Amino acid sequence: MGISKSYHLLSQLTYSLPVWASLIAGVFLLLTLSLSLFLLFEHLSTYKNPEEQKFLIGVILMVPCYSIESFASLVNPSISVDCGILRDCYESFAMYCFGRYLVACLGGEERTIEFMDRQGRMNFKSPLLDHNDDKGTIKHPFPMNYLLKPWKLGRWFYQVVKFGIVQYMIIKSLTALTAVILEAFGVYCEGEFKWGCGYPYMAVVLNFSQSWALYCLVQFYAATKDELAHIKPLAKFLTFKSIVFLTWWQGVAIALLYSLGLFKSSIAQSLQLKSSVQDFIICIEHRWVLLLLFTCMCFLPNHTS
Repeated sequence: MGISKSYHLLSQLTYSLPVWASLIAGVFLLLTLSLSLFLLFEHLSTYKNPEEQKFLIGVILMVPCYSIESFASLVNPSISVDCGILRDCYESFAMYCFGRYLVACLGGEERTIEFMDRQGRMNFKSPLLDHNDDKGTIKHPFPMNYLLKPWKLGRWFYQVVKFGIVQYMIIKSLTALTAVILEAFGVYCEGEFKWGCGYPYMAVVLNFSQSWALYCLVQFYAATKDELAHIKPLAKFLTFKSIVFLTWWQGVAIALLYSLGLFKSSIAQSLQLKSSVQDFIICIEHRWVLLLLFTCMCFLPNHTS
């Protein structure tokens, strides 16, 4: 393990980022920051719904946060673990902000619970001959339907969703702290799937935690999509999910392909380090995420009322 750590540190110290990679990443970083600042100023200049917009701003800031930390890590791979930890912590906070934004659009926590209670009571008020027994309940898709009973809408459902989102923020922070400690002892081994490394174990824990948080958000969307139709919840949800879930699995896939020796493209060979490949891709793709936001107009101020 000591030899592996020494080799890893040596490869980071001797690594030289190709000029073409730094130029391309830098251009996309500037574009991302420009679009992000414009979107933020749009919200701040029309700050009419603070209870909603303050959480939206928290979500929007995730994109420049990702881009800046990825560019810094790309230029200086020795801080890639630290940048990744900061990026992950803000990601969990952004997921909390997104959930709170949806609740704010429903009128706040108490009104959301009241709405859930009304929807839950609809199941008992339906006529006996009405065979539509889906009212007031959330049925789970395969294979979750074999593990969980249908959820009745109400205060309990809201608490489950809230805890599902908050647990990810807590676990993400704890694993980030653990990663710092393991990295200090040289046993974290970012992106390496080895029994003696901490990365694969934390990857499994974070995968379950993140999947559960996103699953809870999906169920919350299913219960409130009609009530939130005025803010186009599907466009917002898919955009946010693409940032969080796809970015996470992208990093895991790159690490796995490197471990299996299957990542042999010319770009990957030029960047050498698997963390640099992930950072380079993030610098490019988050500009397109912001363009998607502008295209669907789902995060502009006039759509938050």
